[in-house]
Amino acid sequence: MIKTLYEEIQARKKEPKEGSYTNYLFDQGLDKILKKVGEETTEVIIAAKNNQEELITETSDLIYHMLVLLAEKDVSLEAIKNELQKREGKLSKTKERKQIDEL
Repeated sequence: MIKTLYEEIQARKKEPKEGSYTNYLFDQGLDKILKKVGEETTEVIIAAKNNQEELITETSDLIYHMLVLLAEKDVSLEAIKNELQKREGKLSKTKERKQIDEL
């Protein structure tokens, strides 16, 4: 599903369709796309404190906008998959991470 959506987003980038929200984002440029990613991220955080239905809706919005960002920056899903595979099975040592109040 995510791959199909990403391919549709890439197709819109190559062949714009009048009235398309995806093309609106591409036309507005990177700053607009980043603003939307930031807005959607905040909405996911708020939704996580509310209810599951809202969290699902807002997470879907965030994933869509992240895919638009990846397409804008010509980052493939394969590159993301490869990065995640490099991390697979590795233990993260919490003592090496900063505490949340130190970020």
